[in-house]
Amino acid sequence: MFGKATEILRVPELRKKILWTLGLLFLFRLGNHILLPGVDPEEFVRRLGTGNSGVIGILNALSGGALGSATVFSLGVMPYISASIVFSLLQKMVPALEQVAKEGQSGQRKINQWTRWATVPICLFQAGITVTTLISQDVSQGGQPLISPELFASFWYKTAIVLILTAGTLLIMWIGEKITEHGIGQGTSLIIMAGIIARLPTQISTSLSGDPEHKTQFIAEIVGLFVISVIAVVFFTKAQRRVPIQQAKLTRGRRQLGGARHFIPLKVSAVGVMPIVFAQTLFVIPSMLGKAPGLGFINEYFGYESFLYLLFYTALIFFFSFFWTAVMFQPKEMANNLKEYGSFIPGIRPGQRTAEYLEGVMVRVTLVGAAFLAVIALFPYFANDLLGTSGGRGIAYAIGGTSILITVGVCLDLVDKINAQLVMRNYEGFTGGQTGGGWARRREAGGEGE
Repeated sequence: MFGKATEILRVPELRKKILWTLGLLFLFRLGNHILLPGVDPEEFVRRLGTGNSGVIGILNALSGGALGSATVFSLGVMPYISASIVFSLLQKMVPALEQVAKEGQSGQRKINQWTRWATVPICLFQAGITVTTLISQDVSQGGQPLISPELFASFWYKTAIVLILTAGTLLIMWIGEKITEHGIGQGTSLIIMAGIIARLPTQISTSLSGDPEHKTQFIAEIVGLFVISVIAVVFFTKAQRRVPIQQAKLTRGRRQLGGARHFIPLKVSAVGVMPIVFAQTLFVIPSMLGKAPGLGFINEYFGYESFLYLLFYTALIFFFSFFWTAVMFQPKEMANNLKEYGSFIPGIRPGQRTAEYLEGVMVRVTLVGAAFLAVIALFPYFANDLLGTSGGRGIAYAIGGTSILITVGVCLDLVDKINAQLVMRNYEGFTGGQTGGGWARRREAGGEGE
């Protein structure tokens, strides 16, 4: 493994991309420790190790931010993700936007610009909600608040906080785009993974601060759950349903062309983490309404870990899995493309029958993928009961659920990107497989490469 890492650093362009990525991620983590004006530093440090649980903890995992704290990057990248999701859906639903998306790089630049502009009002709205709910509740609950009540009572101070939080998210958006452009991997995904990994040491130390007599058993349970989670996520992330296709044979003189057999790879988890993002975003509304005077019964029935919460959470994951697949997967367009290029599915008539067959296969595949997402999303709740400790809740987000799904997915994508860079330069892949290098090996042996 160290030899592969050394080989990667020998490639100048790849080394430059890695340094760009690490430098920008360091800038992101630095912003997570810059406090908002007026925040008590001593109280902030005291709370730094407590972490967040419930819906806030899950939102932190999805955004790479820290909504429970009071730093410049508290909102994370969630507003930008929300705007990107909206425009991804609109491209499939609005013909005008679909035409712009088909214009190539120029069209994609336009959509990216519109996404950036749409991020601003979403940031302002979410920053206002954060100030009027989370920070306001902290100030008014008594004890030692992060911000003094006298300072927080100023309208201009609240306005300044909203603008600072908005600027912080826009800076994160810029960092993510620069990582994608000059670094390696998808910038937004790497930022979210960096936020998850950065909270991992605190969650582990908090979980291990319990009863020392059961610490060995506790560590063994954590390691076992982590290994099971990683294996399951890797398996379902790479799982595919391969639909065989056959090319039509063409006769040109004495030569016979075509006739090759290929397949269409339909991923089991094609929707990724999007259904969980949608479901958690919707559950933020009842969570915040439950904090209003006279609406405490909402938290009683729809509170975190309540039966109705888990039931509707699971139902929303299934609903959004099928909704996202229906929007992104176009069986009629795929069937027409196969027909146009002279390909067909053996035993299935081209055209409408092929579209119906692909749609039926995708429904079954999506059902399996949605069930997997539901199990992964509910895994922390089961882990809490299994660990049976007060500190188990924090570590449950790291060893299972959304956090492990995002982290493993980003790591697999990062390895693929590194392998692609090595293949271009005739090196072996990072995972050890032969990915090229024939010309280089022949040259070293004194063969045709000279």
